[in-house]
Amino acid sequence: MQRVRKAVIPAAGMGTRFLPATKAVAKEMLPIVNKPSIQLIIEEAADSGIEEVILVTGRGKTEIVDHFDAHPQLEEILRRAGKEALLREVLRPSQMVKISSVRQQRPLGLGHAISCARHLVGNEPFAVFLPDDLVDAKRPCARQLIDLYERTGKSVVALMNVPRAETSSYGIAAGSADLHDPRVVDIKSLIEKPAVEDAPSTLAVVGRYVLDPSVFDWLTRTNPGRGDEIQLTDALAAMIQAEGLLGYLFEGDRFDAGDVTGYLLANLNWARKTPRIWTSLLQYVDTHRGSEGDGG
Repeated sequence: MQRVRKAVIPAAGMGTRFLPATKAVAKEMLPIVNKPSIQLIIEEAADSGIEEVILVTGRGKTEIVDHFDAHPQLEEILRRAGKEALLREVLRPSQMVKISSVRQQRPLGLGHAISCARHLVGNEPFAVFLPDDLVDAKRPCARQLIDLYERTGKSVVALMNVPRAETSSYGIAAGSADLHDPRVVDIKSLIEKPAVEDAPSTLAVVGRYVLDPSVFDWLTRTNPGRGDEIQLTDALAAMIQAEGLLGYLFEGDRFDAGDVTGYLLANLNWARKTPRIWTSLLQYVDTHRGSEGDGG
C-alpha cells in the first residue's frame, strides 16, 4: 500500500461571507489568534505525515503562497534584534512541508479544483483539506483518515453527525457501521446538499478526504451538478459501486472558519491554548457581563 505523502488544498474561493474584509485579503489568511487559518491546516497536514502540499489558488491569492515562502529581509531584522522566538515562528511556515501551487482559472467547483492538481499529485493516494474546516484534535484528523486508508486501501471521507435541519448544507452519506469499529462507515450512497426531507441520514461529509488517484478519472466523467459546478461528492458517489468508499467519524472539534460565527468560535478555541490571552478574554467577558446592547 502506497503511503500518503501529498495533499491538495483548494483555496481559490472568494470568501464572500467575510466581505468587506476579504475584498483585498484572501479569506485563508484571516488569523486564528496570531496565525493565518491556512497555516493551521498545513500544520495538521505536516503533523499527519504529509510531505508535499499543493495549493489550488485563484486570482488575488498569491499572498497565501508568499506566506509559506522564506522572507530573508524580515528574518535578518529579527535575528539582529535578538528576537529568536519570533524568528522561529516566522521560519516555521516555510519549513513544514514542500509547497507548490496551481491556478484554478475559473470557479467550476470543488471537483474541478482538485482536478487542477492532477499533474502534481501523479499516480499516488493523496489527502484533501478544505481550508474552511479547522479541526482541533489530539491525533490529527487527517492522520485518522490516512491510517484507515493505509489499512484498507479504500478512499476515506471524514464524517460527523449534524442536526437534521442542517443536512441541506452538506454532502450526506448513508451506510452501515463496521462491526469492529463503530467509527468506520461503509458508505452506500452520497447526496450533495439534499433537501432536509430527502436526507438519507445525518452523517455529513466535512473537509478532510484521503483519496485513491482513480478519483481523477471519476472527476473527468462527472458532469456539472448543483450550482452548475463539478462536485467532488458526485464523483465519489459514482466511485462507490466500483471501488467502495469508507467514512470515518473522526475524533476532535470541528469549526467552520468560512462562517463568521464559526470563525469567531475557532479563535476562542485556539485562544484557550494561550493562558495570557485566555485570561484577558475571560476578564473582558466578566467585566461586560450583562451590558449587551447598552453601548458599553
